[in-house]
Amino acid sequence: MAFDLPSYMEERRKWVDEALDRCLPPPTAYPSPIHEAMRYSVFGGGKRLRPILILAATEAMGCDDRRALPLATAMELIHTYSLVHDDLPAMDDSDYRRGQLSCHKKFGEAIAILTGDALLTLAFSVVSREAFAHSLEDQRLAWIIREIAQAAGIGGMVGGQTADILSQNKEVDASVLLYVHEHKTGALIRACLRLGGIIGKADPSTLETLTDYGEKIGLAFQIGDDILDVEGEEKHVGKELRKDEAEGKITYPRLLGLDYSKRELRRLVEEATQAISSLPESRTQPLRAIAEHIIQRRN
Repeated sequence: MAFDLPSYMEERRKWVDEALDRCLPPPTAYPSPIHEAMRYSVFGGGKRLRPILILAATEAMGCDDRRALPLATAMELIHTYSLVHDDLPAMDDSDYRRGQLSCHKKFGEAIAILTGDALLTLAFSVVSREAFAHSLEDQRLAWIIREIAQAAGIGGMVGGQTADILSQNKEVDASVLLYVHEHKTGALIRACLRLGGIIGKADPSTLETLTDYGEKIGLAFQIGDDILDVEGEEKHVGKELRKDEAEGKITYPRLLGLDYSKRELRRLVEEATQAISSLPESRTQPLRAIAEHIIQRRN
């Protein structure tokens, strides 16, 4: 029987949404605008791909994936913070996100900046909370916190975003494009796979296998985004399209061509699936299906 990815994704998305609802302050708590904005941004849609990858990687280790829910929650908070800040006028200047007004258009720029700050810091609070922290030995907890910080910070997402800004409207080579994609988008996705492995106490070889898979689908996911900006439909993607070329952003289609981008996307997905072929197939069906879905997605 074929693996039912939509049902799997929907069930795990509900788990993550419930966990997010529990950790976020109520919208009426003082000062209410920031709490409203946090919930507006977190629950404004989204596939929950990153948290689901953590759960799937944990399952691949033969562990109960619910054990990793605090990490899944934290990573979605960080991802949402990055989107709130990306949409700001000083960054991508986007009016819409996931089919609704972006946070700064709804609540103002100051609240949007603070919303991103609040979501990022809440993520580390979730990871360090007593119930989850006490389930891990101190060394493993410190390792987890370090992985998240490195992926979100200057060595990961922030570094990639900085390079992206510096490259705008400039002639750059493919090495800069690769750096931007691997850091701005790929770092968090790679970390998701590693976090699942760390929770599941993967041996070094298995952790490297998950890392390889994460690196490949992280890059594939961003190439897919580049392609969608050229060929996608706004009603499916939920944000303004055709902006990358107009704003002089470096993308795979712009620098290397659309046909090459599609071939590279397929190659990366195939190599990601091959990377986890040494792991039990019964436990890696979600990871295999998610990789293939990256090629077919419309948003």
